[in-house]
Amino acid sequence: AAAMDGEWWRKKWVAWAAAAAIFVVLMLVTPAIPQDEDYHDFADQRDLFLGIPNTLNVLSNIPFLFVGLAGLILCHYKNYFRLCSQGELWSWTLFYAGVTAVGVGSSYYHLYPNDATLVWDRLPMTIAFTSIVAIFIIERVDDRAGTKSLAPLVIAGALSILYWSFFDDLRPYAVIQFVPCIVIPVMAIVIPPMYTHSSYWLWAAGFYLLAKVEEAADKPIYRWTHDIVSGHTLKHLCAAMVPVFLTLMLAKRTIEPDRVSLLQMWKISWRERGSQDGNTVDVKYDYAAVSTTSEQQ
Repeated sequence: AAAMDGEWWRKKWVAWAAAAAIFVVLMLVTPAIPQDEDYHDFADQRDLFLGIPNTLNVLSNIPFLFVGLAGLILCHYKNYFRLCSQGELWSWTLFYAGVTAVGVGSSYYHLYPNDATLVWDRLPMTIAFTSIVAIFIIERVDDRAGTKSLAPLVIAGALSILYWSFFDDLRPYAVIQFVPCIVIPVMAIVIPPMYTHSSYWLWAAGFYLLAKVEEAADKPIYRWTHDIVSGHTLKHLCAAMVPVFLTLMLAKRTIEPDRVSLLQMWKISWRERGSQDGNTVDVKYDYAAVSTTSEQQ
């Protein structure tokens, strides 16, 4: 047992060292990414009512606030989500705290869009991103490793925002934001889950991807909708669907008795479907052969 424990710790430190080395190399070989000041020039800058500047971009953050608060309550109300460990509880608590803070911080940013207020929009997002990574490690790899990784991951996310704020370089923040977008769907598909309803992770990832597309098409969408709604407003609404789907998943899921990955399930489904299609072809062929024989007689 002691030898196995020592091997586990060795693999853990090798993994962290490899990740740190890759990050350092990327920082050395890639140019700095400064914040584009045109980012703050959103398509919809209307003051529609109540004297709220950029009204729709501000109010479209309200769903984050409601979903985040609901998640925080359900995490701690009689263990409604049936979380199996303290590591899960802490990680999901931080995730919902980040989502709630996004509702506040993003609203504040869109009232006065500039680099200083953008810090309070991005900081809570990094808390949510990094908490999700820790959750995946807990559920799919090892509970102890995921729990111990939570604090370093959240701190790394916060440091990426501080680094951008002081050095006007978005590279660390880009890593924190986009690596989970790749790693989490891959892990959700390939690694056997601890719980049922694993496909909800893919729905959440799909809505986040759609949100990023809408963000990039902010002004074209505003033109296409005849100045009714902008891409950035729709981005907020789609991004808020991420915690909605994850909350539904937590409410519905149970312990998975047979830990089978989504990829394995899909392979079985494709194999069965192929087998059924083959049987259908055989039946049609036999029927045609019988009919031909009958006519000849």
